Amino acid sequence: MSRPSTLEKLAILADAAKYDASCASSGTSKRNSSGGKGVGSTEGMGICHSYAPDGRCISLLKILLTNHCIFDCHYCVNRKSSNVVRARFTPQEVADLTLSFYRRNYIEGLFLSSGIVKNADHTMEQMVEVARILRDENDFRGYIHLKTIPEASPDLIHRAGLLADRLSINVELPTVAGLTRLAPDKNAGMIEGAMGGMKASIDEARDGKKHFRHAPKFAPAGQSTQMIVGADSASDADIVGKASQLYGRFRLRRVYYSAFSPIPDASAVLPLKRPPLIREHRLYQSDWLMRFYGFAPHEVVEATDAAGNLPLDIDPKLAWALKFRERFPVDVNRSSREMLLRVPGLGTRAVGQILATRRHRTLRLDDVGRLTTSVAKIRPFIITCDWRPTMLTDGADLRSLLAPKQEQLELFAA
Repeated sequence: MSRPSTLEKLAILADAAKYDASCASSGTSKRNSSGGKGVGSTEGMGICHSYAPDGRCISLLKILLTNHCIFDCHYCVNRKSSNVVRARFTPQEVADLTLSFYRRNYIEGLFLSSGIVKNADHTMEQMVEVARILRDENDFRGYIHLKTIPEASPDLIHRAGLLADRLSINVELPTVAGLTRLAPDKNAGMIEGAMGGMKASIDEARDGKKHFRHAPKFAPAGQSTQMIVGADSASDADIVGKASQLYGRFRLRRVYYSAFSPIPDASAVLPLKRPPLIREHRLYQSDWLMRFYGFAPHEVVEATDAAGNLPLDIDPKLAWALKFRERFPVDVNRSSREMLLRVPGLGTRAVGQILATRRHRTLRLDDVGRLTTSVAKIRPFIITCDWRPTMLTDGADLRSLLAPKQEQLELFAA
């Protein structure tokens, strides 16, 4: 049997990486090289395949080093008991592919993950070697995101952070019970311990830059993680609570959510169907509310149903507003920024423009309408100098009126 070609391995290992959502490049700074002769840039635009948290469309070569794995996580298509075609790159092959794709203007950087082959340290050494070849031997200044292995030695993770822009460790599932049941080879305490060590290194490097101009950078774009949605019985309330905890303890740049997708030769403990994709979308919206709209985690949970799940027919902000109708309508000419951010249909940019404009003149309904895509969604919740909702429809009727017939899945819309 002939050995697979580089292109054949690329087809296998790029496809195997598609289940990992946690790749984005916002938050990194441009790396300077002596004489300005570096390869790559995080600022250029090529063929875009991924979205940064700020909504920017970016292109990354997203592959696995190998889909061989000694772990047997039930939800993973690459688990050791899975009947899939296996392939493995050498570090040099990954580096050569990255440079080749960049020079053709296909990509702006690399997202590299891997199954665990031999042991965690061996695999982590191979991934660090890819970054070393790119940075040290080829002066590559593009974006590098490495998916680190919590079981690997702290020294290897530290070396990875000195070479990569962002590091990530997947918590995989929101509850310890779910992780124990579906990923018996993984340990929640070890995962969070590695995330804590990564946070300490990032903080130390940031503090060093304040005192020493040439102090080395460590993962300047921070760390991120990913949770699988719908593989276990965890509710949206469980997921929101876990995400909030991770943001607070480890100052993550992003928590990514990935809807469980049925895999070939699936384990009997997994669900037969994937959850609705809109559920993943609602979790991203709830994440936005906590990160940019000032919602506390318990407020997002207040928008869930009796089972702890967010409604699928309306977004979480509208669900919260309908549940707390007594707090509305709010006067756009007088209300605080905090309450304006809770008005369904008003994004952070629109609220900023309202606050800036009302310093100079009184806003009318048409003025607010020009700042949003749907003034009909906003009208029941606001007061302007020429508008006051005289009859507030009850919650059920208003929900029926405002629920979109067919919602576009725009994760980064204001």
